[in-house]
Amino acid sequence: MKLMPKLLFASLPFLLLPLFGAVDVPTVNLTMSAPAEPKDLVNTLNIIIVLTLLVLAPSLILVMTSFLRLIVVFAFLRQALGTQQTPPTQLLVTLALVLTLFIMEPMGKEAYEKGIQPYMDKKIGYEVAYDEAVKPFKSFMLRNTRESDLALFYRIRNLPNPTTEEEVTLPILLPAFMISELKTAFEIGFLIFLPFLVIDMVVSSVLMSMGMMMLPPVMISLPFKILIFVLVDGWHLLVGNLVESFK
Repeated sequence: MKLMPKLLFASLPFLLLPLFGAVDVPTVNLTMSAPAEPKDLVNTLNIIIVLTLLVLAPSLILVMTSFLRLIVVFAFLRQALGTQQTPPTQLLVTLALVLTLFIMEPMGKEAYEKGIQPYMDKKIGYEVAYDEAVKPFKSFMLRNTRESDLALFYRIRNLPNPTTEEEVTLPILLPAFMISELKTAFEIGFLIFLPFLVIDMVVSSVLMSMGMMMLPPVMISLPFKILIFVLVDGWHLLVGNLVESFK
């Protein structure tokens, strides 16, 4: 468990490159050859394990940001509209990533300026750089995590509740943040579903009163739902309120 946070920190420079322009990245020479000694085989296996964890690190970083709430809400919106694969999943994921970059930019800059850049300039050690780089993201997660969710995982571990933010560790904060974000996203999804559910019910009642029971109500209600969503400037309202919902 101690290795994973360090790998997350190690992958931060690559995720923050678009924010700060070109940065000199050291080259790595990875060669595979038959081991001459047992120690060489162990070193090779360690490299494979570290590379595997580094591949997973960007995905873990995504769940430490606003991406989780955004993508779940967008999925609820598409389901409520009943447009099947429109907008396509790739487009929704891209929009969520762009909004995540917009929301997390202040935290990313702070992590880069206080942790990564001083470490690259050899002004601070690795441990200090890790603490300074993780601190903005940790503070963001704490602000958007419910105390009850955080207390749940402390109770599972049979640990006393922390008294300060510094005492909260990432292995406990990360799952608490994720379930808090999922609950918030489901609450927003419920509010999104309500107006479209009313439209479906009205269309179904009209069709039944006209005796057109064989006609799928979704086929009739879909154009009305799209029209209303466009008239109220739904994307503007949804994205604006989603961005402002983060503390």
